[in-house]
Amino acid sequence: MVQSVLGSLILGYRPLWNRARKLAAIQLYAHNDASAVVDAGHLLRTLQELWSASSPPLLISAQTRQLLCDFLEHAPRGSPWIEVRGEWLSDSAIFTRVQAAHQRGLRLVWRGDATQLPEAEIARCFDNSLLTLPPEAAVAALQAAPARPGAPAHAARPASPVLAGQMYEGIASRALMEHCLDQNNALALAGWPAEDVLYSMRHSPQQPSHAVIFKLMKAIDAEESLESFEAIMGEDPLLAYRFMVYTNSAALGLRTGIDSLRRGLVMMGFASIKRWLSDQLPHASTDPNMQPVRETMVTRANLMAHLLDAGIENDLRREIYLCGLLSRLDELLGEPLGTVLRRLPLSERIYDATVLGTGPYASGLQMACALETDDASAIRQLCETHEMDLEEVNRALLRVLADLVVERR
Repeated sequence: MVQSVLGSLILGYRPLWNRARKLAAIQLYAHNDASAVVDAGHLLRTLQELWSASSPPLLISAQTRQLLCDFLEHAPRGSPWIEVRGEWLSDSAIFTRVQAAHQRGLRLVWRGDATQLPEAEIARCFDNSLLTLPPEAAVAALQAAPARPGAPAHAARPASPVLAGQMYEGIASRALMEHCLDQNNALALAGWPAEDVLYSMRHSPQQPSHAVIFKLMKAIDAEESLESFEAIMGEDPLLAYRFMVYTNSAALGLRTGIDSLRRGLVMMGFASIKRWLSDQLPHASTDPNMQPVRETMVTRANLMAHLLDAGIENDLRREIYLCGLLSRLDELLGEPLGTVLRRLPLSERIYDATVLGTGPYASGLQMACALETDDASAIRQLCETHEMDLEEVNRALLRVLADLVVERR
């Protein structure tokens, strides 16, 4: 593997979610400085080495024209999807390469305004599109949406501007997300309207995932390993938090504070854990709209654990993961994060990183959050501020993304 390829790029990512609220693909942002020459072929070979059959499909979003041209010119047939911004097609050098890449069998995605779709000559070069709904189109889509049960009937509704089988981005409301995915069969959404999904649930307390609780109960019945139990509980930040609150409650009467999932699992015993899980199950959440919210938090925790080198210290690695997992609990619980975390006897390192933005874990958490965006300048600045090696940051990101699992149909 060529070492310099990942050192000359700034990468970021965004998940794409399908109608089942499952991970459909990953949009990989790739940015290069004007002074850096990037071998696109080497980058694609690096991705191929890291990716497995269960890894998510990739949509590569070059953030500079030069890099896009390199991908279009050198990517072999069978490469990941390559995004092309609609406004860049006015550049004849890019359009010529798009035509040649299409002839070569590359899968291209047109990205742009849903109300300004390309003409037929251009459109035939693309396999799909990543569309943005401007405000007037978003309003029209919501007006076309079926009325909710119990709502007064209206006259015939207009046709929706949302096109079946296409991908959409910038969808900020739950209602518009449901219209795109459920009513108009959009292929996927890039990003997720997490803020509005959580706001729509503000009047009822958030509950852990029914699927994760049930999965953990089955693992206990099957007498799987302690590591397996810990990993499953770590798939839901709210379940992990509730479990630690319970293990530290006066009712349990444990003599020492439980500061990790593993210690709580060991101290309680599996029969007691299963009884506790059984009590959680009737109230657990089955809302699929929460699945992307949870998975985003879990990915951030995994990325943070890869960014910060814990050496051979497994306990330290678990603590770093827990720091990332709990870092957005305030969004789930509707309380200040400092108040939430003070209920647990956690390491001060977790509190410092998540609440104060200081301490040894702050760099990993800040970088993990920055990598969820296409803000190359912020990522570069964090590398300089915390003396993080860009190549190692990119390698950690790609390893985490490659380990994400997509359910194949």
